[in-house]
Amino acid sequence: MYLLKYCFQIIERSFSSSLINSIQFCAGSTMSVNPKIDSPDALKHKLFSPKDVVKKNVVSITGKEGPFDFVRVLLDGAIAGAAAGVVVESALYPLDTIKTRLQAVRGGGKIVLKGLYSGLAGNLAGVLPASAIFIGVYEPTKQKLLKIFPENLSALAHLTAGTVGGAASSIIRVPTEVVKQRMQTGHFASAPDAVRLIVAKEGFKGLFAGYGSFLLRDLPFDAIQFCIYEQLRMGYKLAAKRDLSDPENAVIGAFAGAITGAVTTPLDVIKTRMMVQGSANQYRSISHCVGTILKEEGPSAFLKGIGPRVMWIGIGGSIFFGVLEKTKQILAETRPANKDS
Repeated sequence: MYLLKYCFQIIERSFSSSLINSIQFCAGSTMSVNPKIDSPDALKHKLFSPKDVVKKNVVSITGKEGPFDFVRVLLDGAIAGAAAGVVVESALYPLDTIKTRLQAVRGGGKIVLKGLYSGLAGNLAGVLPASAIFIGVYEPTKQKLLKIFPENLSALAHLTAGTVGGAASSIIRVPTEVVKQRMQTGHFASAPDAVRLIVAKEGFKGLFAGYGSFLLRDLPFDAIQFCIYEQLRMGYKLAAKRDLSDPENAVIGAFAGAITGAVTTPLDVIKTRMMVQGSANQYRSISHCVGTILKEEGPSAFLKGIGPRVMWIGIGGSIFFGVLEKTKQILAETRPANKDS
């Protein structure tokens, strides 16, 4: 926590100093700066007074406050998202492996319960930046949309922000998911080997196998999960007339994750089949994959792995949103501006 506080203060001072110097240089004859009265510290206090910058943590991306607030909320989101993503993946990776193997096996095949942490290190290397990008994009987008949309359309703002965040992070999430699932199903022994052999056999596009099916699953998933979570939090806070505690955030996150995980399981099955097929190319397209599964295995195949998936995402939602809100709270408390309020 002390390291995080120290790093954040350095970043903020750098931005503050840079902006102050720019204003002093550009103002010229239109702005007189009295060194005795308007010292850099005094000017910084005037420019970034909490009364002028933040109202109940609603941060403007464009407008009078300038770009500084956007950088702050993006940075907060990126740090919080990275922390939450890494904690969830580390804690629940075995459940994800079991779910993947259940979905990947065709017909009445059996799954192997060995090597449940296979591919974890390589996955974390992708999850950290992907989660940082997702929340880093989601938070400022959400706050901007909430200021634009009327209150009765707040759910639409959350749905849209979740979709935008998912699309932005997909450029990293898809290759990470491809490598992870190939390792979970025993195709490769290590992440570097997986990347090298996938590119050698399938070309660079092999790392983006199932990209369309990934978006088909993850964009609705991200939108629904974050919308449910945000709406439940808003309703609970209005009813309780106070901020939520850490356990309350975790319970709401678990509920949102479990519902979304169950609803999107058929899309997850399609995504898994498309990603793990490799160079064999059993499925030519998403529609061909759906038709083949229906013909060979029946409709019930689209619910494969629903138990581990709901459990994994339910527990994961609890951990993710709990860590996310706690990290955001810690970051807010480390801001020097808070000391002046």
